[in-house]
Amino acid sequence: MELKLNIPTELNEITLKQYKKFISIGENNQDPNFIQAKMIEIFCGVSHKFATLMKYSDVEEITGMINKLLIQQPKLVNTFKMDGIEYGFIPDLDDMTLGEYIDLDTYTGDNNNIEVAMNVLYRPIVTKLKNKYVIEKYNPDNRDKMLNMPMDAVVSSLFFFSEFRTGVVGNYPELFEQTTENQFGGVQNFARKYGWYQSLFALSGGDVIRIKNITELKFHECFLMLAFMKDKNELEQRELKKKFK
Repeated sequence: MELKLNIPTELNEITLKQYKKFISIGENNQDPNFIQAKMIEIFCGVSHKFATLMKYSDVEEITGMINKLLIQQPKLVNTFKMDGIEYGFIPDLDDMTLGEYIDLDTYTGDNNNIEVAMNVLYRPIVTKLKNKYVIEKYNPDNRDKMLNMPMDAVVSSLFFFSEFRTGVVGNYPELFEQTTENQFGGVQNFARKYGWYQSLFALSGGDVIRIKNITELKFHECFLMLAFMKDKNELEQRELKKKFK
């Protein structure tokens, strides 16, 4: 019986779920022949046994084609359809809430949970007029729905956010500057352990009840306040040291 291979020819024919499955296999196995067979199994929709019985020249050609797709840097995908629903890229990243920015910043580099970031960037379109549209409010519980999204949208949005984040870091150097103080403990270990929770603690004044409300504020508003608080604290510390000289 002849089995037909569905070889993807465009990046949008590969889903995030397939990509995550393949990446997890590569992390746990270094055998190139096994990885090639799994690549064909996952992306072409055949059994692993069938893939291992293919001619080596065919395997090389097919996996080479897929690898070329996976290293593409496509233009930003603004909209796509998934499971019968049209999704749109967040119209204005500067309009994100602090909670959205934190989830996006935390999970864009995490292949195991990349769907969390995608759930921030792409949401169902509520209304649309020509090229303008409104998307649903962010709902963290929709993360698993993003596993079926096309990889061209995943890759292009990651590059787009990376450039956007570079601009944000440049606008708020007080918040993102690196410190070498106590490199093997203390400051850096504390920051690594608690991450964004430090910022939430500062903004809430240590009141855990207020944290949820703070995450719903615009992130630029929160970043400006954090930058002000840090500069104010450093100024007060310098003035205090002068008094005791």
